[in-house]
Amino acid sequence: MKVLFVCSGGMSSAIIVKALKTEGEKQGMNLEVLAVGTQEFDAEVRNGWDVAMVAPQVRHRFDGYKASADEAGVPCQIIPPQAYSPLGGPTLVKLINELVKK
Repeated sequence: MKVLFVCSGGMSSAIIVKALKTEGEKQGMNLEVLAVGTQEFDAEVRNGWDVAMVAPQVRHRFDGYKASADEAGVPCQIIPPQAYSPLGGPTLVKLINELVKK
């Protein structure tokens, strides 16, 4: 499964990517995760992603991301702030599974 994650950059994006990949492996999922900056999202979301996730720090731009994702047919959701940590993997994978079911 391919997961696109839009964030403002920095170490926090690396933490989320690692948490997703680690938890995905634990649950037997093969996750490809790419963190992109706010400027790259609109173009990248059209490249065959299964789900898109938005960092809480950029939630003020969510409507624009959601519109681009909807246009590309990609379910999109803001990550809950409590999941935005190295230990947030289970919550993040649960969110991915919910998005895929929609």
